[in-house]
Amino acid sequence: MDVEMADIEKTIHTKENTICIFGTGDFGRSLGYKLLQVGYNVVFGSRSQDSTPLLPKGVEIMDYGEAAQRSSIIVLAIHREHYYFLTNLSHILNGKVLVDVSNNQKVNQYPESNAQFLAQLVPNAKVVKAFNTVSAWSLQSGLLDASRQVFVCGDDSNSKRLVMDVACRLGLTPLDQGSLLVAGELENYALHLFPMWRLPFFISIGLTAFFFFYCLITDVIYTSIKEGKDYSFLIAVSITNRVFPIVSLTLLALVYLPGIIAAFVQLYRGTKYRRFPHWLDRWMLCRKQLGLIALGYAFLHAIYTLIIPIRVYVRWWHNNYLISQSKLGHVTLLFCTAHTLIYGWNYFFDIHYYAWCLPPAGTLSLIIPCTVLVLKFFLITPCIDRKLTKIRQGWERSPKHRK
Repeated sequence: MDVEMADIEKTIHTKENTICIFGTGDFGRSLGYKLLQVGYNVVFGSRSQDSTPLLPKGVEIMDYGEAAQRSSIIVLAIHREHYYFLTNLSHILNGKVLVDVSNNQKVNQYPESNAQFLAQLVPNAKVVKAFNTVSAWSLQSGLLDASRQVFVCGDDSNSKRLVMDVACRLGLTPLDQGSLLVAGELENYALHLFPMWRLPFFISIGLTAFFFFYCLITDVIYTSIKEGKDYSFLIAVSITNRVFPIVSLTLLALVYLPGIIAAFVQLYRGTKYRRFPHWLDRWMLCRKQLGLIALGYAFLHAIYTLIIPIRVYVRWWHNNYLISQSKLGHVTLLFCTAHTLIYGWNYFFDIHYYAWCLPPAGTLSLIIPCTVLVLKFFLITPCIDRKLTKIRQGWERSPKHRK
């Protein structure tokens, strides 16, 4: 009896420590190799049981039905178009955890997500969406140069926990995203190129185009019409080099502006336990990207400074900007704004520099930074700062918000 119980426990332990992978493609092979490294037993299910030198040593390869019986966790490293054969294995897959790692060729390619489609085909299985944002290349390279986040969603919490445990043993960071309804969003996420950079990129391109054409109108077109002089040679270097610091300073101000708006929202509501508006949430999430783009424009400004003989103030401005990524970001913004004011004060009040009643571009670049600095000065006053600190530490003006 003791021997039989020991054999049963050994079988259960072996089954729990074994992971089945359907499919022997690039991702299946890479995942299998990584699972072997961390101590799992790996079984491959395939249409052909012929061994291939591409598979890692130490794995078994067998038909789908036999491989599915060897493990309670089955990773489907196959395309959605090939899911239909699973209906013939539904009696074997009952109660199994099916990990869907598939992605589509385009956003919202099908009415339902691949994971939901799989759950409809095998209704008695427990479908979990995971690993679709991890590439075969990142698994092969040891996850040294790739993101370690793994988004997991599913309707069964125990199944998600098992998959998240596997991800942790692989050295990844699993993030529970909720039910299987989120699977479509996760599948679309893998198709977006640098999703967190899209909004900052559009903002920077828009500001660059606006200030470039603004300088083109005031410096080239206006002079050509009024004075008959051709200053088009300024477009390639001088105007471009003027746009870079203006956009850089504006982006730097946009990094700190959402935090100030959020502070005023919290002061108005008297609590921190309410979500910010969606547009403010999205703005705050891309502050890091805005700061990095602003730093990139500063470097471009420095490079252009080496091309043409420009005053020493450029180097001084750039050196001040280099500390913008530290805790002295607001001080950096203050120095850069003060420098622009000191350098261009004579342009601001001289009517000769107003082309068609349009102020110089440097004047426009000071609107957002000055607004941020004035609002920040208001927030750091002792009476306002104490109240804001209390709110951010959990104090609420009215207990009704706790509901």
